[in-house]
Amino acid sequence: MSEGIGDRLTASPAAEVAREALGERDGVWVVGGAVRDAASGRPVVDVDLAVAGGEDDAARAVASAAGGHAFELSAEFGTWRAVAPYERWHVDVTRLRGATIEEDLGRRDFTVNAVAVPLGDLGADPIDPTGGLADAQRRVLRAAGVAAFADDPLRILRAARLSAELGFELEDQTVALAREAASRAGDPAGERQLQELRLLVSAPDPLRGLAALDELGATGSVLPEVETMRGVEQNPNHHLDVFGHTLEVLRQLLELEDDLGSVAGDRAGELSELLTEPLADGFSRGQALRLGALLHDVGKPETRDDSRGFVTFIGHDHEGARIVTGVCRRLRTSRTLEAYLRGVTLHHLRLGFLASERPLAPRRVHEYLRATEPVSADVTLLTVADRLSARGEGPIASPEMVNAHLELAGEMLAAALDRRRDGPPRSPIPGDELAAELGIEEGPELGRLLSEVEAAVYAGEVTGREGAVAFARGLLEQTE
Repeated sequence: MSEGIGDRLTASPAAEVAREALGERDGVWVVGGAVRDAASGRPVVDVDLAVAGGEDDAARAVASAAGGHAFELSAEFGTWRAVAPYERWHVDVTRLRGATIEEDLGRRDFTVNAVAVPLGDLGADPIDPTGGLADAQRRVLRAAGVAAFADDPLRILRAARLSAELGFELEDQTVALAREAASRAGDPAGERQLQELRLLVSAPDPLRGLAALDELGATGSVLPEVETMRGVEQNPNHHLDVFGHTLEVLRQLLELEDDLGSVAGDRAGELSELLTEPLADGFSRGQALRLGALLHDVGKPETRDDSRGFVTFIGHDHEGARIVTGVCRRLRTSRTLEAYLRGVTLHHLRLGFLASERPLAPRRVHEYLRATEPVSADVTLLTVADRLSARGEGPIASPEMVNAHLELAGEMLAAALDRRRDGPPRSPIPGDELAAELGIEEGPELGRLLSEVEAAVYAGEVTGREGAVAFARGLLEQTE
């Protein structure tokens, strides 16, 4: 199993730069995921180093060799990060957790991450005191020690994330140990949980990761808002409860990612580029949309009502946006990610209400795009996954309504991508000049008129400066 580890590490730019900067030093080892991935035949991108001391100086040396920068990542764990230019890769440098490398490895999370190779001799036999290489070969995730989860409850979430990322099976005793500590899985700092959740939803099989989180009994600790959806029955349009429906929406979204042409047609390439754009907190837009799919119905448990003989969730979009704000504050997300998740939650019902109006008048398209900006394309794609996940016997789940929704979604995606490329419609006359022409003061009324002019421009009802003034004057006279 150890054959080729050194070659694969040497082929990693991060490991090569680290060796250039620190290879002559004693007491520096490549550890963790880099060795695990090299042993598994996976490409090595980022690298973890364990050092006997001077982690700050070591990180700065790596950053200097790469032409990048270094910063403290965790004072608690004695970890610094060196980042290459344009963030192509990073190297995390951590103080040994013990007097020796063997002692350090015994305190790590999982055996597959408790393997080390001397940085100065990447071809040397790996140090593997817990049998991690054999576990990697068997594709088994096993705790490195009985205190692994008690020492750091974040490792429970990491177990689920690695299951999603690597496709490894959780070993029975590891499951038992994690379940004993599951009530503490939400204790670690929010930003640490967020990054594990980011890696989980970004993994090749996020549904497997969520199932693992369930198996470990930790969903309620990490994502209590998702846990509350379990067992919440819906109306006949749905064949699953809210929890099951949510997972199905994520599954449908993953399938759409692999076949964007099925909904976006010849604009699939543009939509794909949009989803791969960096957003915030390490998330791309597409990865954030996966998290949004998981959270979009969190308002349903609070708004469920069956007092009139049928189930409704009136206002669950607004309630969900409020709850999502709380989730983001707990996980200490950026304002950008919070606004994105709020946006897709708040607007995920809008397109469905428009499906019966097809063909939409241009003004209606404009209203939708203006209301949902800047997540118009993203939330439109989410509505497709949402609609495909409602396979009950109610009228909204009928093939005719589903097809109408999908056709409208394709049209709206094209309009959203056009708006993203060309920008929103603009008034042919600046606001101050329009105010002078109409003899009004600048203020809310002028803002309303400009908004109406822009809508008329989008609809093709107004062209040119004179047309804009005449249109605005007509609106103003109607209100006098």
